[in-house]
Amino acid sequence: MPLRTVVRYLSAPIRYILRPSTTTSNRGYAAIAEARSVLEHELETIRTGGTWKGERIITSKQGPHINVDGSRGDILNFCANNYLGLSSHPQVVEAGIEALQKYGAGLSSVRFICGTQDIHKDLEQKLAQFHEREDCILYASCFDANAGLFEVLLGPDDAVLSDELNHASIIDGIRLCRAKRFRYKHMDLNDLETQLKESQSSRLRLVVTDGVFSMDGDMAPLKGICDLAEQYGAMVFIDECHATGFMGPRGRGTDELLGVMDRVHIVNSTLGKALGGAAGGYTVGPKPLIDLLRQRSRPYLFSNSLPPPVVGCATRAVELLLASNEIAQSVGDKTMRFRNKMTEAGFTISGSDHPICPVMLGDARLASLMADDMLKLGVYVIGFSYPVVPKGKARIRVQISAAHTDQDIDHAVDAFIQTGRKHGVVS
Repeated sequence: MPLRTVVRYLSAPIRYILRPSTTTSNRGYAAIAEARSVLEHELETIRTGGTWKGERIITSKQGPHINVDGSRGDILNFCANNYLGLSSHPQVVEAGIEALQKYGAGLSSVRFICGTQDIHKDLEQKLAQFHEREDCILYASCFDANAGLFEVLLGPDDAVLSDELNHASIIDGIRLCRAKRFRYKHMDLNDLETQLKESQSSRLRLVVTDGVFSMDGDMAPLKGICDLAEQYGAMVFIDECHATGFMGPRGRGTDELLGVMDRVHIVNSTLGKALGGAAGGYTVGPKPLIDLLRQRSRPYLFSNSLPPPVVGCATRAVELLLASNEIAQSVGDKTMRFRNKMTEAGFTISGSDHPICPVMLGDARLASLMADDMLKLGVYVIGFSYPVVPKGKARIRVQISAAHTDQDIDHAVDAFIQTGRKHGVVS
């Protein structure tokens, strides 16, 4: 290479030397364009299939009555997981404010480094007391609790037996573990027994089920599950997100309701529904298990601690339930009022005796249109369709809260009847 060429090359601006070639840039743009085309096609498929999930914007606090952007006046809210109405309970809110002022907005750390405060330990102790278990560990969400449990507890010599309709977080958590996997038909005790027989060579076996299945509002047959587990030497795990705080005489959950609290070994649940509605999840169970989770559970070890305001709100919610079962008991009567009136009107309501009251419609587009029309009548509900529920099983999932009045429930039923007649669902 001539000397003058070398000099010219070395004196060129560095940005010119490092700039990618036109060919490389074009390839990058082409890849992005192709990806955009694929994504837009997938989005259009969702829209044309009638399963698009829009997000309505709430401009008020969570409660039985809310304000919704684009809608005039007060709107009745019938689709929140705010089962006990504690999301905006004055004492719960005040406890969050006090925790914020005393402990700050957050810990900027995970628990084992410098993210454990006395309020975290206090809440864990109260949750263990509430569920009558030995110990408790907090997570950022119950999704994290489910993601963090199975790979710690179960190894390749073990087996997990899971209901086929368990929550997505349970399915994802099981995928992370190396145990042998057995899936039994939904709430089918005969099939569960078959799977227990097939897995008898395993070291540990864990039967895994939702206490309440959130899409249909049906309850797992826990007594039969516990009977089989004891017969075949297995442990029992339940996810109680849609039961903690309001199922059972004291609101302890489906295990209390069905009389098996001392036979269910591990419980995962959430702080983000009945217990204040903010965020957070937890595992309660034997102390050696909880100790091991603190050492090895990845979502716990690598996620920031729960923020103090969240801990404060949840602690007060649990304290209210430990002090009285009055709030928990009020949900049942209101649930039956809605279910009975809707059934009398000709609607098909899935599940039984649970505040989740799915109004079964079948068609995804119909569920979406009816939900939109209900909002125009002052009732906030959402249509559920694939992939949240199976194809052909679209529904509007109504959720009753202790904060709803009888007048609220009657208003919602009247709106359903009016909308149902418009779309030919009822006569």
